[in-house]
Amino acid sequence: MPPTFRDERGVALVMALLVLLVVSLLSVTLMLSVNVESKVSSLSSRQAQALNIAEAGVAEAVSLIKTGDIPTNNNPLQEAYIFNTVAGSVPVLGANQIALATRQPAGEWLPYTTATMAESVLSVRYKTDAARTVIYRYDPALSRPVQTVSGFPIFVVTSTGRKGGTFRRIVTEVIQKPVNVNAKGALVADQGIDFSGNSDICGYNHDFDTPTGTKGRPPCDTYELGGIGNQPGAWSSGAVTSSGSSNQDGWPSAILPGQVGFYSGPWDALSMNQADFFSWIGAPVGSEPNNPQGVYYLDNNSASQDASGSFKYNGGTGEGMLYVDGDLAINGNFVFRGLVYIEGDLSINGTCWILGTVIVKGKSKIKIANGDCTILYSEEAITQSVSKYGGQFVTLSWRESKGY
Repeated sequence: MPPTFRDERGVALVMALLVLLVVSLLSVTLMLSVNVESKVSSLSSRQAQALNIAEAGVAEAVSLIKTGDIPTNNNPLQEAYIFNTVAGSVPVLGANQIALATRQPAGEWLPYTTATMAESVLSVRYKTDAARTVIYRYDPALSRPVQTVSGFPIFVVTSTGRKGGTFRRIVTEVIQKPVNVNAKGALVADQGIDFSGNSDICGYNHDFDTPTGTKGRPPCDTYELGGIGNQPGAWSSGAVTSSGSSNQDGWPSAILPGQVGFYSGPWDALSMNQADFFSWIGAPVGSEPNNPQGVYYLDNNSASQDASGSFKYNGGTGEGMLYVDGDLAINGNFVFRGLVYIEGDLSINGTCWILGTVIVKGKSKIKIANGDCTILYSEEAITQSVSKYGGQFVTLSWRESKGY
């Protein structure tokens, strides 16, 4: 029988269509994959940018704590909010709330906060118990450093960075870097000391919150920290004399005359070496800052000094550290919390109240005679005040969350 032939003229078209379909499916799949990868890449980029923005918010919040715009006032109810607005246009807030304008340049505001009160506004508060009655602190000297009795208050900063519809939120707990104090007494001198007049010196360790104007024992014992960190009232390389209504107190003794081992320089008082100290304190200034809030190095070659070669304070309120390379005269109502280190002589002819310590190398006998001088030793006043202006911040915890 002759062979039978099938009509296969349509097979090639079918095969071509099948191949075209497969290629189309592959192309669609590839395009979908590229699109998904593009979206994932774009999301990752936005998340990274949002995180960078949130970190910038943390940096601004920490800088405002360091400068004192957000005060360290030990009020557990305190809440500070930083808004993307200019000074004078911040929202009006309630009690215990502080409203601040961002320090970012106008027109270049990063979106890590808002112009009005909202969930994503940049905020700073203390770490507290649930009832917000006590503040948690960090004391590196303790086996359980986070507690409510001693050390540096813990701040909680919340910053939310936004990029498009993506946000990254950071909640971090920070403290100011501790300063290691090497104290010898409330008043320390490399010369003899003559106490007279109404001078009142107490070496017992006082709380940072000791009210301004508090006198020596009593009633300053109300603010003492028990047996922790006490010092003599006066430590001197020379003789110490006391007369009139002057008062000295401390432990192991009210006065310790004839001592050896005075500081080789202010760096010893902060447990630093000399090079690190001068790098840390910065360039000297030629005139006394009014109401000195910070860490200052006063140079004894300043043209602002009077004929006696003394820097003068005729009043004012300050905190931090004053390093005076020369003489210092206090003639008015002067209040200071922190460390005062004087290379030259100290003279007091007004009302002086200092919480912390005063160290005088001196050129002649130190006479605490005229006026009303009160010096109460406080390790916390030194560490917290000096760290506030001269220390870096330490991060205790860092938590991130994200959203779309």
